[in-house]
Amino acid sequence: MERPLIISAPPHIHTQRTVRSCMWHVVAALMPALLCALFYFGIGAAVVIVTSIIGCVITEYLITRFMSGHPTTIANGSAVLTGLLLAFNLPSNLPVWIILIGSVVAIGIGKMAFGGLGCNIFNPALVGRVFLLLSFPAQMTTWPLPSVNRWMYPDAATGATPLGLLKQGIMTFDDINLTDCLLGAIGGSLGEVSAIALLLGGIYLLATRIISWHIPVSILATVALLSVCIGVNPWVELLSGGMLLGAIFMATDYVTSPMCHRGMIVYGIMIGVITIIIRQWGAYPEGMSFAILLMNGCTPLINRYIKPRKFGERRAKR
Repeated sequence: MERPLIISAPPHIHTQRTVRSCMWHVVAALMPALLCALFYFGIGAAVVIVTSIIGCVITEYLITRFMSGHPTTIANGSAVLTGLLLAFNLPSNLPVWIILIGSVVAIGIGKMAFGGLGCNIFNPALVGRVFLLLSFPAQMTTWPLPSVNRWMYPDAATGATPLGLLKQGIMTFDDINLTDCLLGAIGGSLGEVSAIALLLGGIYLLATRIISWHIPVSILATVALLSVCIGVNPWVELLSGGMLLGAIFMATDYVTSPMCHRGMIVYGIMIGVITIIIRQWGAYPEGMSFAILLMNGCTPLINRYIKPRKFGERRAKR
């Protein structure tokens, strides 16, 4: 008797690794950054992270239990990862009710409205983040200062991010301390605290082959090259804002990124180009989220026109 052909939604993993193990590997890779966030922002970071994760898990459970009729999928860890990534894109003084709205939008609209994991077009955490940024711009751009606000939530002392100060012309690239960017002693969202912590997580993901180098390297190389071309400090562009978080953990999402390596490089280059354009000439000081979402929408087009060579096919002789 012939085996039946099973057709399922992506991601299609051609190893013994499961979707569940991949999700939890990414969660593990985010632990250094999470510890840094807790060290610098204390109770505010804890409230945001716990609220975001609980909101995403409950939203996914309720939708699968009472609306879609499908088995509950929260055990695969994707809802936990979405909640953690959403929290990393939020300030540590954001009110709980706004965090919950972001969680519902991220899971309900960004993921489950398309059919669940494997069917979503856009990165769910970024859908929630951008929705909150457009709906609550004041709250989403009020950044608590690190270290001095560990036990103050939500009424903590606030300040602008380095990118915000650059956009306003208050600071120059020479005024920014790169050591603070590396260690995380800067204002910003929870995922902007420490470049070293994010890089450690990226090395872990590369070592365990959860991600490949093509997307993060193409993004970072493009940003560095364009920064040099337009005369700005490439290290500031690479180490500040959501650059490393987006390049390593969000743009590499299996479902919303291209399938083949050449497509990944094109995808990464375009994210880098769009990010620099928004940062330098746009209204927002940060453009990583918008760049990734725009290229998420282009992923089907990239997959259509940039395909891997068919197995066994020989290259045409010139």
